Amino acid sequence: MDTLSPREIVAELDKYVVGQGKAKRAVAIALRNRLRRQKLPPDLAEEVAPKNILMIGPTGVGKTEIARRLAKLAQSPFIKVEASKFTEVGYVGRDVESMVRDLVELAVEMVREEQLRDVRAKAEQAAEERLLDLLLPPRPVAPDEDAARVREAEQPTRERMREQLRAGRLDDRQVEIEVQDRSFPSLEIIQGSSIEEVGLNLKEMMPGFFQGRSKRKRVPVSEAKERLRKDEEQKLVDMDAVSRVAVRRVEDSGIIFVDEIDKVAGREGSHGPDVSREGVQRDILPIVEGTTVNTKHGMVRTDHILFIAAGAFHVSKPSDLIPELQGRFPIRVELEALGQAEFVRILTEPQSSLIKQYTALMATEGVTLAFDDEAVALVAAFAAQVNEQTENIGARRLHTVMERLLDEISFDAPELTGRSITIDAAYVRRMLADIVRNEDLSRYIL
Repeated sequence: MDTLSPREIVAELDKYVVGQGKAKRAVAIALRNRLRRQKLPPDLAEEVAPKNILMIGPTGVGKTEIARRLAKLAQSPFIKVEASKFTEVGYVGRDVESMVRDLVELAVEMVREEQLRDVRAKAEQAAEERLLDLLLPPRPVAPDEDAARVREAEQPTRERMREQLRAGRLDDRQVEIEVQDRSFPSLEIIQGSSIEEVGLNLKEMMPGFFQGRSKRKRVPVSEAKERLRKDEEQKLVDMDAVSRVAVRRVEDSGIIFVDEIDKVAGREGSHGPDVSREGVQRDILPIVEGTTVNTKHGMVRTDHILFIAAGAFHVSKPSDLIPELQGRFPIRVELEALGQAEFVRILTEPQSSLIKQYTALMATEGVTLAFDDEAVALVAAFAAQVNEQTENIGARRLHTVMERLLDEISFDAPELTGRSITIDAAYVRRMLADIVRNEDLSRYIL
């Protein structure tokens, strides 16, 4: 990832998202600046703030997908939150800092998975030795015997047993292992901000109480192998080190995508639930500006987390945000609405385009599905037409149109095994034309 230039980052994003070149350029530069900052002297790097991005565009044009693919490309911890949820009437239990805590939890899981992959071979080997001890318990050594010689004499039998174990010939044999008794009811704590702030975590204070007692249980070798491997993996992974690495990764490369930011735009002046809008903006502001959030894995500074905000801004406009928050999103990009030409590209170009997905799904039933160019163009035209007549939901309309188009084939697929079906313009018209033409019907069905 460190070697990717902004141009190469855009090229990678092009594989999954059609169009929106301005937005891709903006996130590519932001990501590259993050890499540049890490090469600066520490005192100067501390002063370089991330250039947060505000994406403006209607729903279904790729705002979330660009941010998600960028995070995956950079292998950065990524979380998406809806700003509007903090304005809900009666919303209790969590504060805006919860987005940082959730990001840390996600990063901990990422780092833990990486370490598990590193120790998996060693864990499998240790689990195999434990399983062989259960299948072939070592013979007690008499006081007058040489323990090393006894073990050496047993080794050929142990190796034969190992071969059978690896070949799967012992999978159905029963062995007795220790498992955690989960029958005791566990307590769930409502995670309100006050509890989170004081770091009250009963599961950490009384681990034995919550984990239950160990008991011996007879299970098949195949199940015992998996249980013992997981047990060995937990022993080999240092969770304190995982937490330290995760916190550092969040601070240096975390990405938080704040969606529906336009829903909290607007000043005080209305009545009812909307009066909390500016309050939500002021709650979000310190997180974006840079603050320290207390999490159960340690204190996390948000100074260098990259924030990407997005909104349609149909009713409000970016200038309706409070000035302090506006200033924290210096880069603004407008995403274009999608039309028929873009829909054709979305159906065919991306690595996991909709047509490739449906073709692969039908192939699992033994049905060979093909689309001709005229049919693809017609599907795109119908989707664009429905967006114009009803609510414009962007590329998401393609999902509803494609489901309706392939409704009969999907239902009958198990009986069509071995058949090859070509979707042509006539088929598309037969399945969709009447629905699209009837505006009232298309509102319900498409």
